[in-house]
Amino acid sequence: MQLPRCTDGVGRQRQETLLALDPKGDACRLSLLVAMRNESGTIKACLKSLVVQDSAKSEFEVLVFDGESTDDSWCIAEGVLAGHGNCRVLRNPERTQSAAWNRGIRESHGEMIGIISGHTTLAHDYVRRVVETFERTGADMVGGPAIASASGLAAESIAAAMTSRFGVGDATFRYATKEQYVDTVFQGVCRRKVFERIGGFDEELVRDQDDEFSYRLLEHGGKILCNPEIRCTYFSRSSLGGLWKQYNQYGFYKVRVLQKHPKQMRPRQFVPPLFVLSLITVLGLWFLVSWGWAAFALVSGSYVLANLVASVLTASKKGWKHLPLLPVVYAILHLSYGLGFLLGLYRFWNRWGDKVGKVPSFAKRHLDNSEVRNQRSECRDFDGRRPETRNL
Repeated sequence: MQLPRCTDGVGRQRQETLLALDPKGDACRLSLLVAMRNESGTIKACLKSLVVQDSAKSEFEVLVFDGESTDDSWCIAEGVLAGHGNCRVLRNPERTQSAAWNRGIRESHGEMIGIISGHTTLAHDYVRRVVETFERTGADMVGGPAIASASGLAAESIAAAMTSRFGVGDATFRYATKEQYVDTVFQGVCRRKVFERIGGFDEELVRDQDDEFSYRLLEHGGKILCNPEIRCTYFSRSSLGGLWKQYNQYGFYKVRVLQKHPKQMRPRQFVPPLFVLSLITVLGLWFLVSWGWAAFALVSGSYVLANLVASVLTASKKGWKHLPLLPVVYAILHLSYGLGFLLGLYRFWNRWGDKVGKVPSFAKRHLDNSEVRNQRSECRDFDGRRPETRNL
């Protein structure tokens, strides 16, 4: 695969060694791990929000993991982070977010570790609020509510639907207006000792890996706190096709989460697959019995009515220009997730006894400072090998 090349102002090709941006390797309070792949449209805003934090640079570090992007995400990241000694850009050959975050846990120095997606931006006081919340509470993970942002009619309609209860159910972290304990949180920040105790992110999961980690934390007696003062905004999907793919994958991999953590599942997560299954059932009845058409009309008609009512209510709050698209967006959210869940049940039908997945261990290593510095100076990669030098 031909990787994009970064050049300096006069067009000369540059060469960078992946782990050469942090010469000190000193401990810090918070490590922020950014996973990106082909995020050229949003990564600049994401990283700019990190380098303008109102906390001292010694308080936090930023590690950006590029999942073999085929656009100019790497080049944009280097441009934004140039001159910031607490920031680094590294490769993520496995490409997935869970693999990036696990690499980051190994490479980082922070007492606390936060996961960041390349299509989000953080408030300027994010680091300070996170550290303060940890110091004030006994929580094992903290985070804030998910705040959607969008540009363009389709993206704005998607963002409006994803902030409504009809669209995404009663997930508390999406609507929290006061500090409270929750079952999961958006882009959670954990104490390092949590990863040392229960392991990292499950690399079997392309989606839902953060939910699975939260459930595992709860099963180990951990506490997850949502503080509305920890503000983070994510850019919603800009196309209906992208939204379908995203939520279809959410439903598909949610089956593996169910198989591993059945007691942590919530009723809202079963509603879309039950709806899709009921549609398939009554559609089959239409061809088998004389009253089948009536059953199909009842099920589909009830959903259409509920969808239209929810669309009108959402449009009255978010703007009437969204009304034509909202019914379509709601249908995509529910149908794609539900169908993905049913496909996951078929694909993973024989995995109910497999509760392990691919969760790496991060057992505490008792190393003195000189050993840590030696490891950093050798620039060792995730698996112990010396990293490659990438031509940009």
